[in-house]
Amino acid sequence: MSWHPQYRSSKFRHVYGKAANKDKCYDCVPITRNVHDNHFCAVNPSFIAVVTECAGGGAFLVIPIKQTGKLDPHYPKVCGHKGNVLDIKWNPFNDFVIASCSEDATVKIWDIPNQLLKRNITTPKKELLGHARRVGLIEWHPTADNILFSSGYDYKIMIWNLDVKDAVLSKPVKILDAHKDVVLSMSFNTDGSLLATACRDRKIRVIDPRAGTVLQEGSYKSHKVNKVLFLGNMKKLFSTGTSWWNNRQIALWDQNDLSVPLLEEDLDGSSGLLFPIYDSDTHMLYVVGKGDGNIRYYEISPEKPYLNYLMEYRSHSPQKGIGMMPKRGLDVAACEIFRFYKLIPTKSLIEPISMIVPRRSESYQEDIYPLTAAAQPALTAQEWLNGINKGPLLVSLRPDSRKWLKVEEKLPKNEQMCLSNGFDIFECPPPKTENELLQMYYRQQEEIRRLRELVIQRDVQIKQLELELKNLRTNTGNY
Repeated sequence: MSWHPQYRSSKFRHVYGKAANKDKCYDCVPITRNVHDNHFCAVNPSFIAVVTECAGGGAFLVIPIKQTGKLDPHYPKVCGHKGNVLDIKWNPFNDFVIASCSEDATVKIWDIPNQLLKRNITTPKKELLGHARRVGLIEWHPTADNILFSSGYDYKIMIWNLDVKDAVLSKPVKILDAHKDVVLSMSFNTDGSLLATACRDRKIRVIDPRAGTVLQEGSYKSHKVNKVLFLGNMKKLFSTGTSWWNNRQIALWDQNDLSVPLLEEDLDGSSGLLFPIYDSDTHMLYVVGKGDGNIRYYEISPEKPYLNYLMEYRSHSPQKGIGMMPKRGLDVAACEIFRFYKLIPTKSLIEPISMIVPRRSESYQEDIYPLTAAAQPALTAQEWLNGINKGPLLVSLRPDSRKWLKVEEKLPKNEQMCLSNGFDIFECPPPKTENELLQMYYRQQEEIRRLRELVIQRDVQIKQLELELKNLRTNTGNY
């Protein structure tokens, strides 16, 4: 079984979860009592949003990320829905735009001001009116700007182009009508060219969203699927669900063959849902239990046994929902590789939990922070709708990497390799003491690391340009 593996070498073998101190938590937050199976929380480096209890209609709170401690009971809400809010998601390319969907069959897009809210926000930036019944799920496209997917209890998935001036949209650019029951989960692959869905009819589907065609469809008699997830570029899907005996279960699938799972395992006999969350940078998979306080985490490998159990974070406080901080909001100085925001309604508390790689060195750990998705779109909405695919733009998490890149771009070509931590190493006097020699050595090591990073950035840019050329050739060939 995957949670009793043989010894294997891994830099993430000793990752542990660390709950924040009480003063770093968000207290007195009226968390929703809705029983819908969603995260009910969305986080970015600027704000934390959480669905809240509200008399008449639906609402959610948007709290500045640094405003920890007790929340004012009269703190303003975002309240414009006429029914309970079922899902909220931040725009991945704009920290001040959030989407929400509700039992009132609408999806609304909200602009959040860059300061403390002083009054309730009741007027949305855009309103999407297309579903006939309540809307349970929304997902932003991972690489294209202003593309939003919504899924409702009318069994339809709608694709919306928000890159228009109209405040009210009633016609989506595409309707996916492939499901015969309620869609329980949606997940994109890395470049957003494929969409995986889990449906209440127990089937997993892989769909080409622009063509509207189902590329793969499968179900397995002993696995009733609830949530499905693309595992980055691994060409695999991961699902959580229940077995015949109502045990909580996980399964791994080949995205090109959904007839039989590559792996299927029962976890426990609890009744709560399992939320799967994948970090494609570290190839770590987190399985968060709803109704219990545990977070299991695994490492994914392309070869058998595929799923390598690492550890389990345990807590006595059961979570109703969970939020995830994007990589660009992590504390790299503390070797934090992931951060959850755990909703504990019994205590009206939101508790941050940091996943940390134990390291002694205080310097930037390049091996655990590869280039990650940037907060800029790789495509416009229209480019994606026209058939262009492009992976996410990548950025380094090194605290001074952006400053370094700007300096490097301004220098003449013959001077670009002489810079180390902002000093010209050829103009420095030769070291006279052992301490000066060590300082020079460390400075040069830092320069080598930065140059390696630049080379990686250039390689990524080259690959993106090659992909653009390939897409251009394909487009011209079609004409």
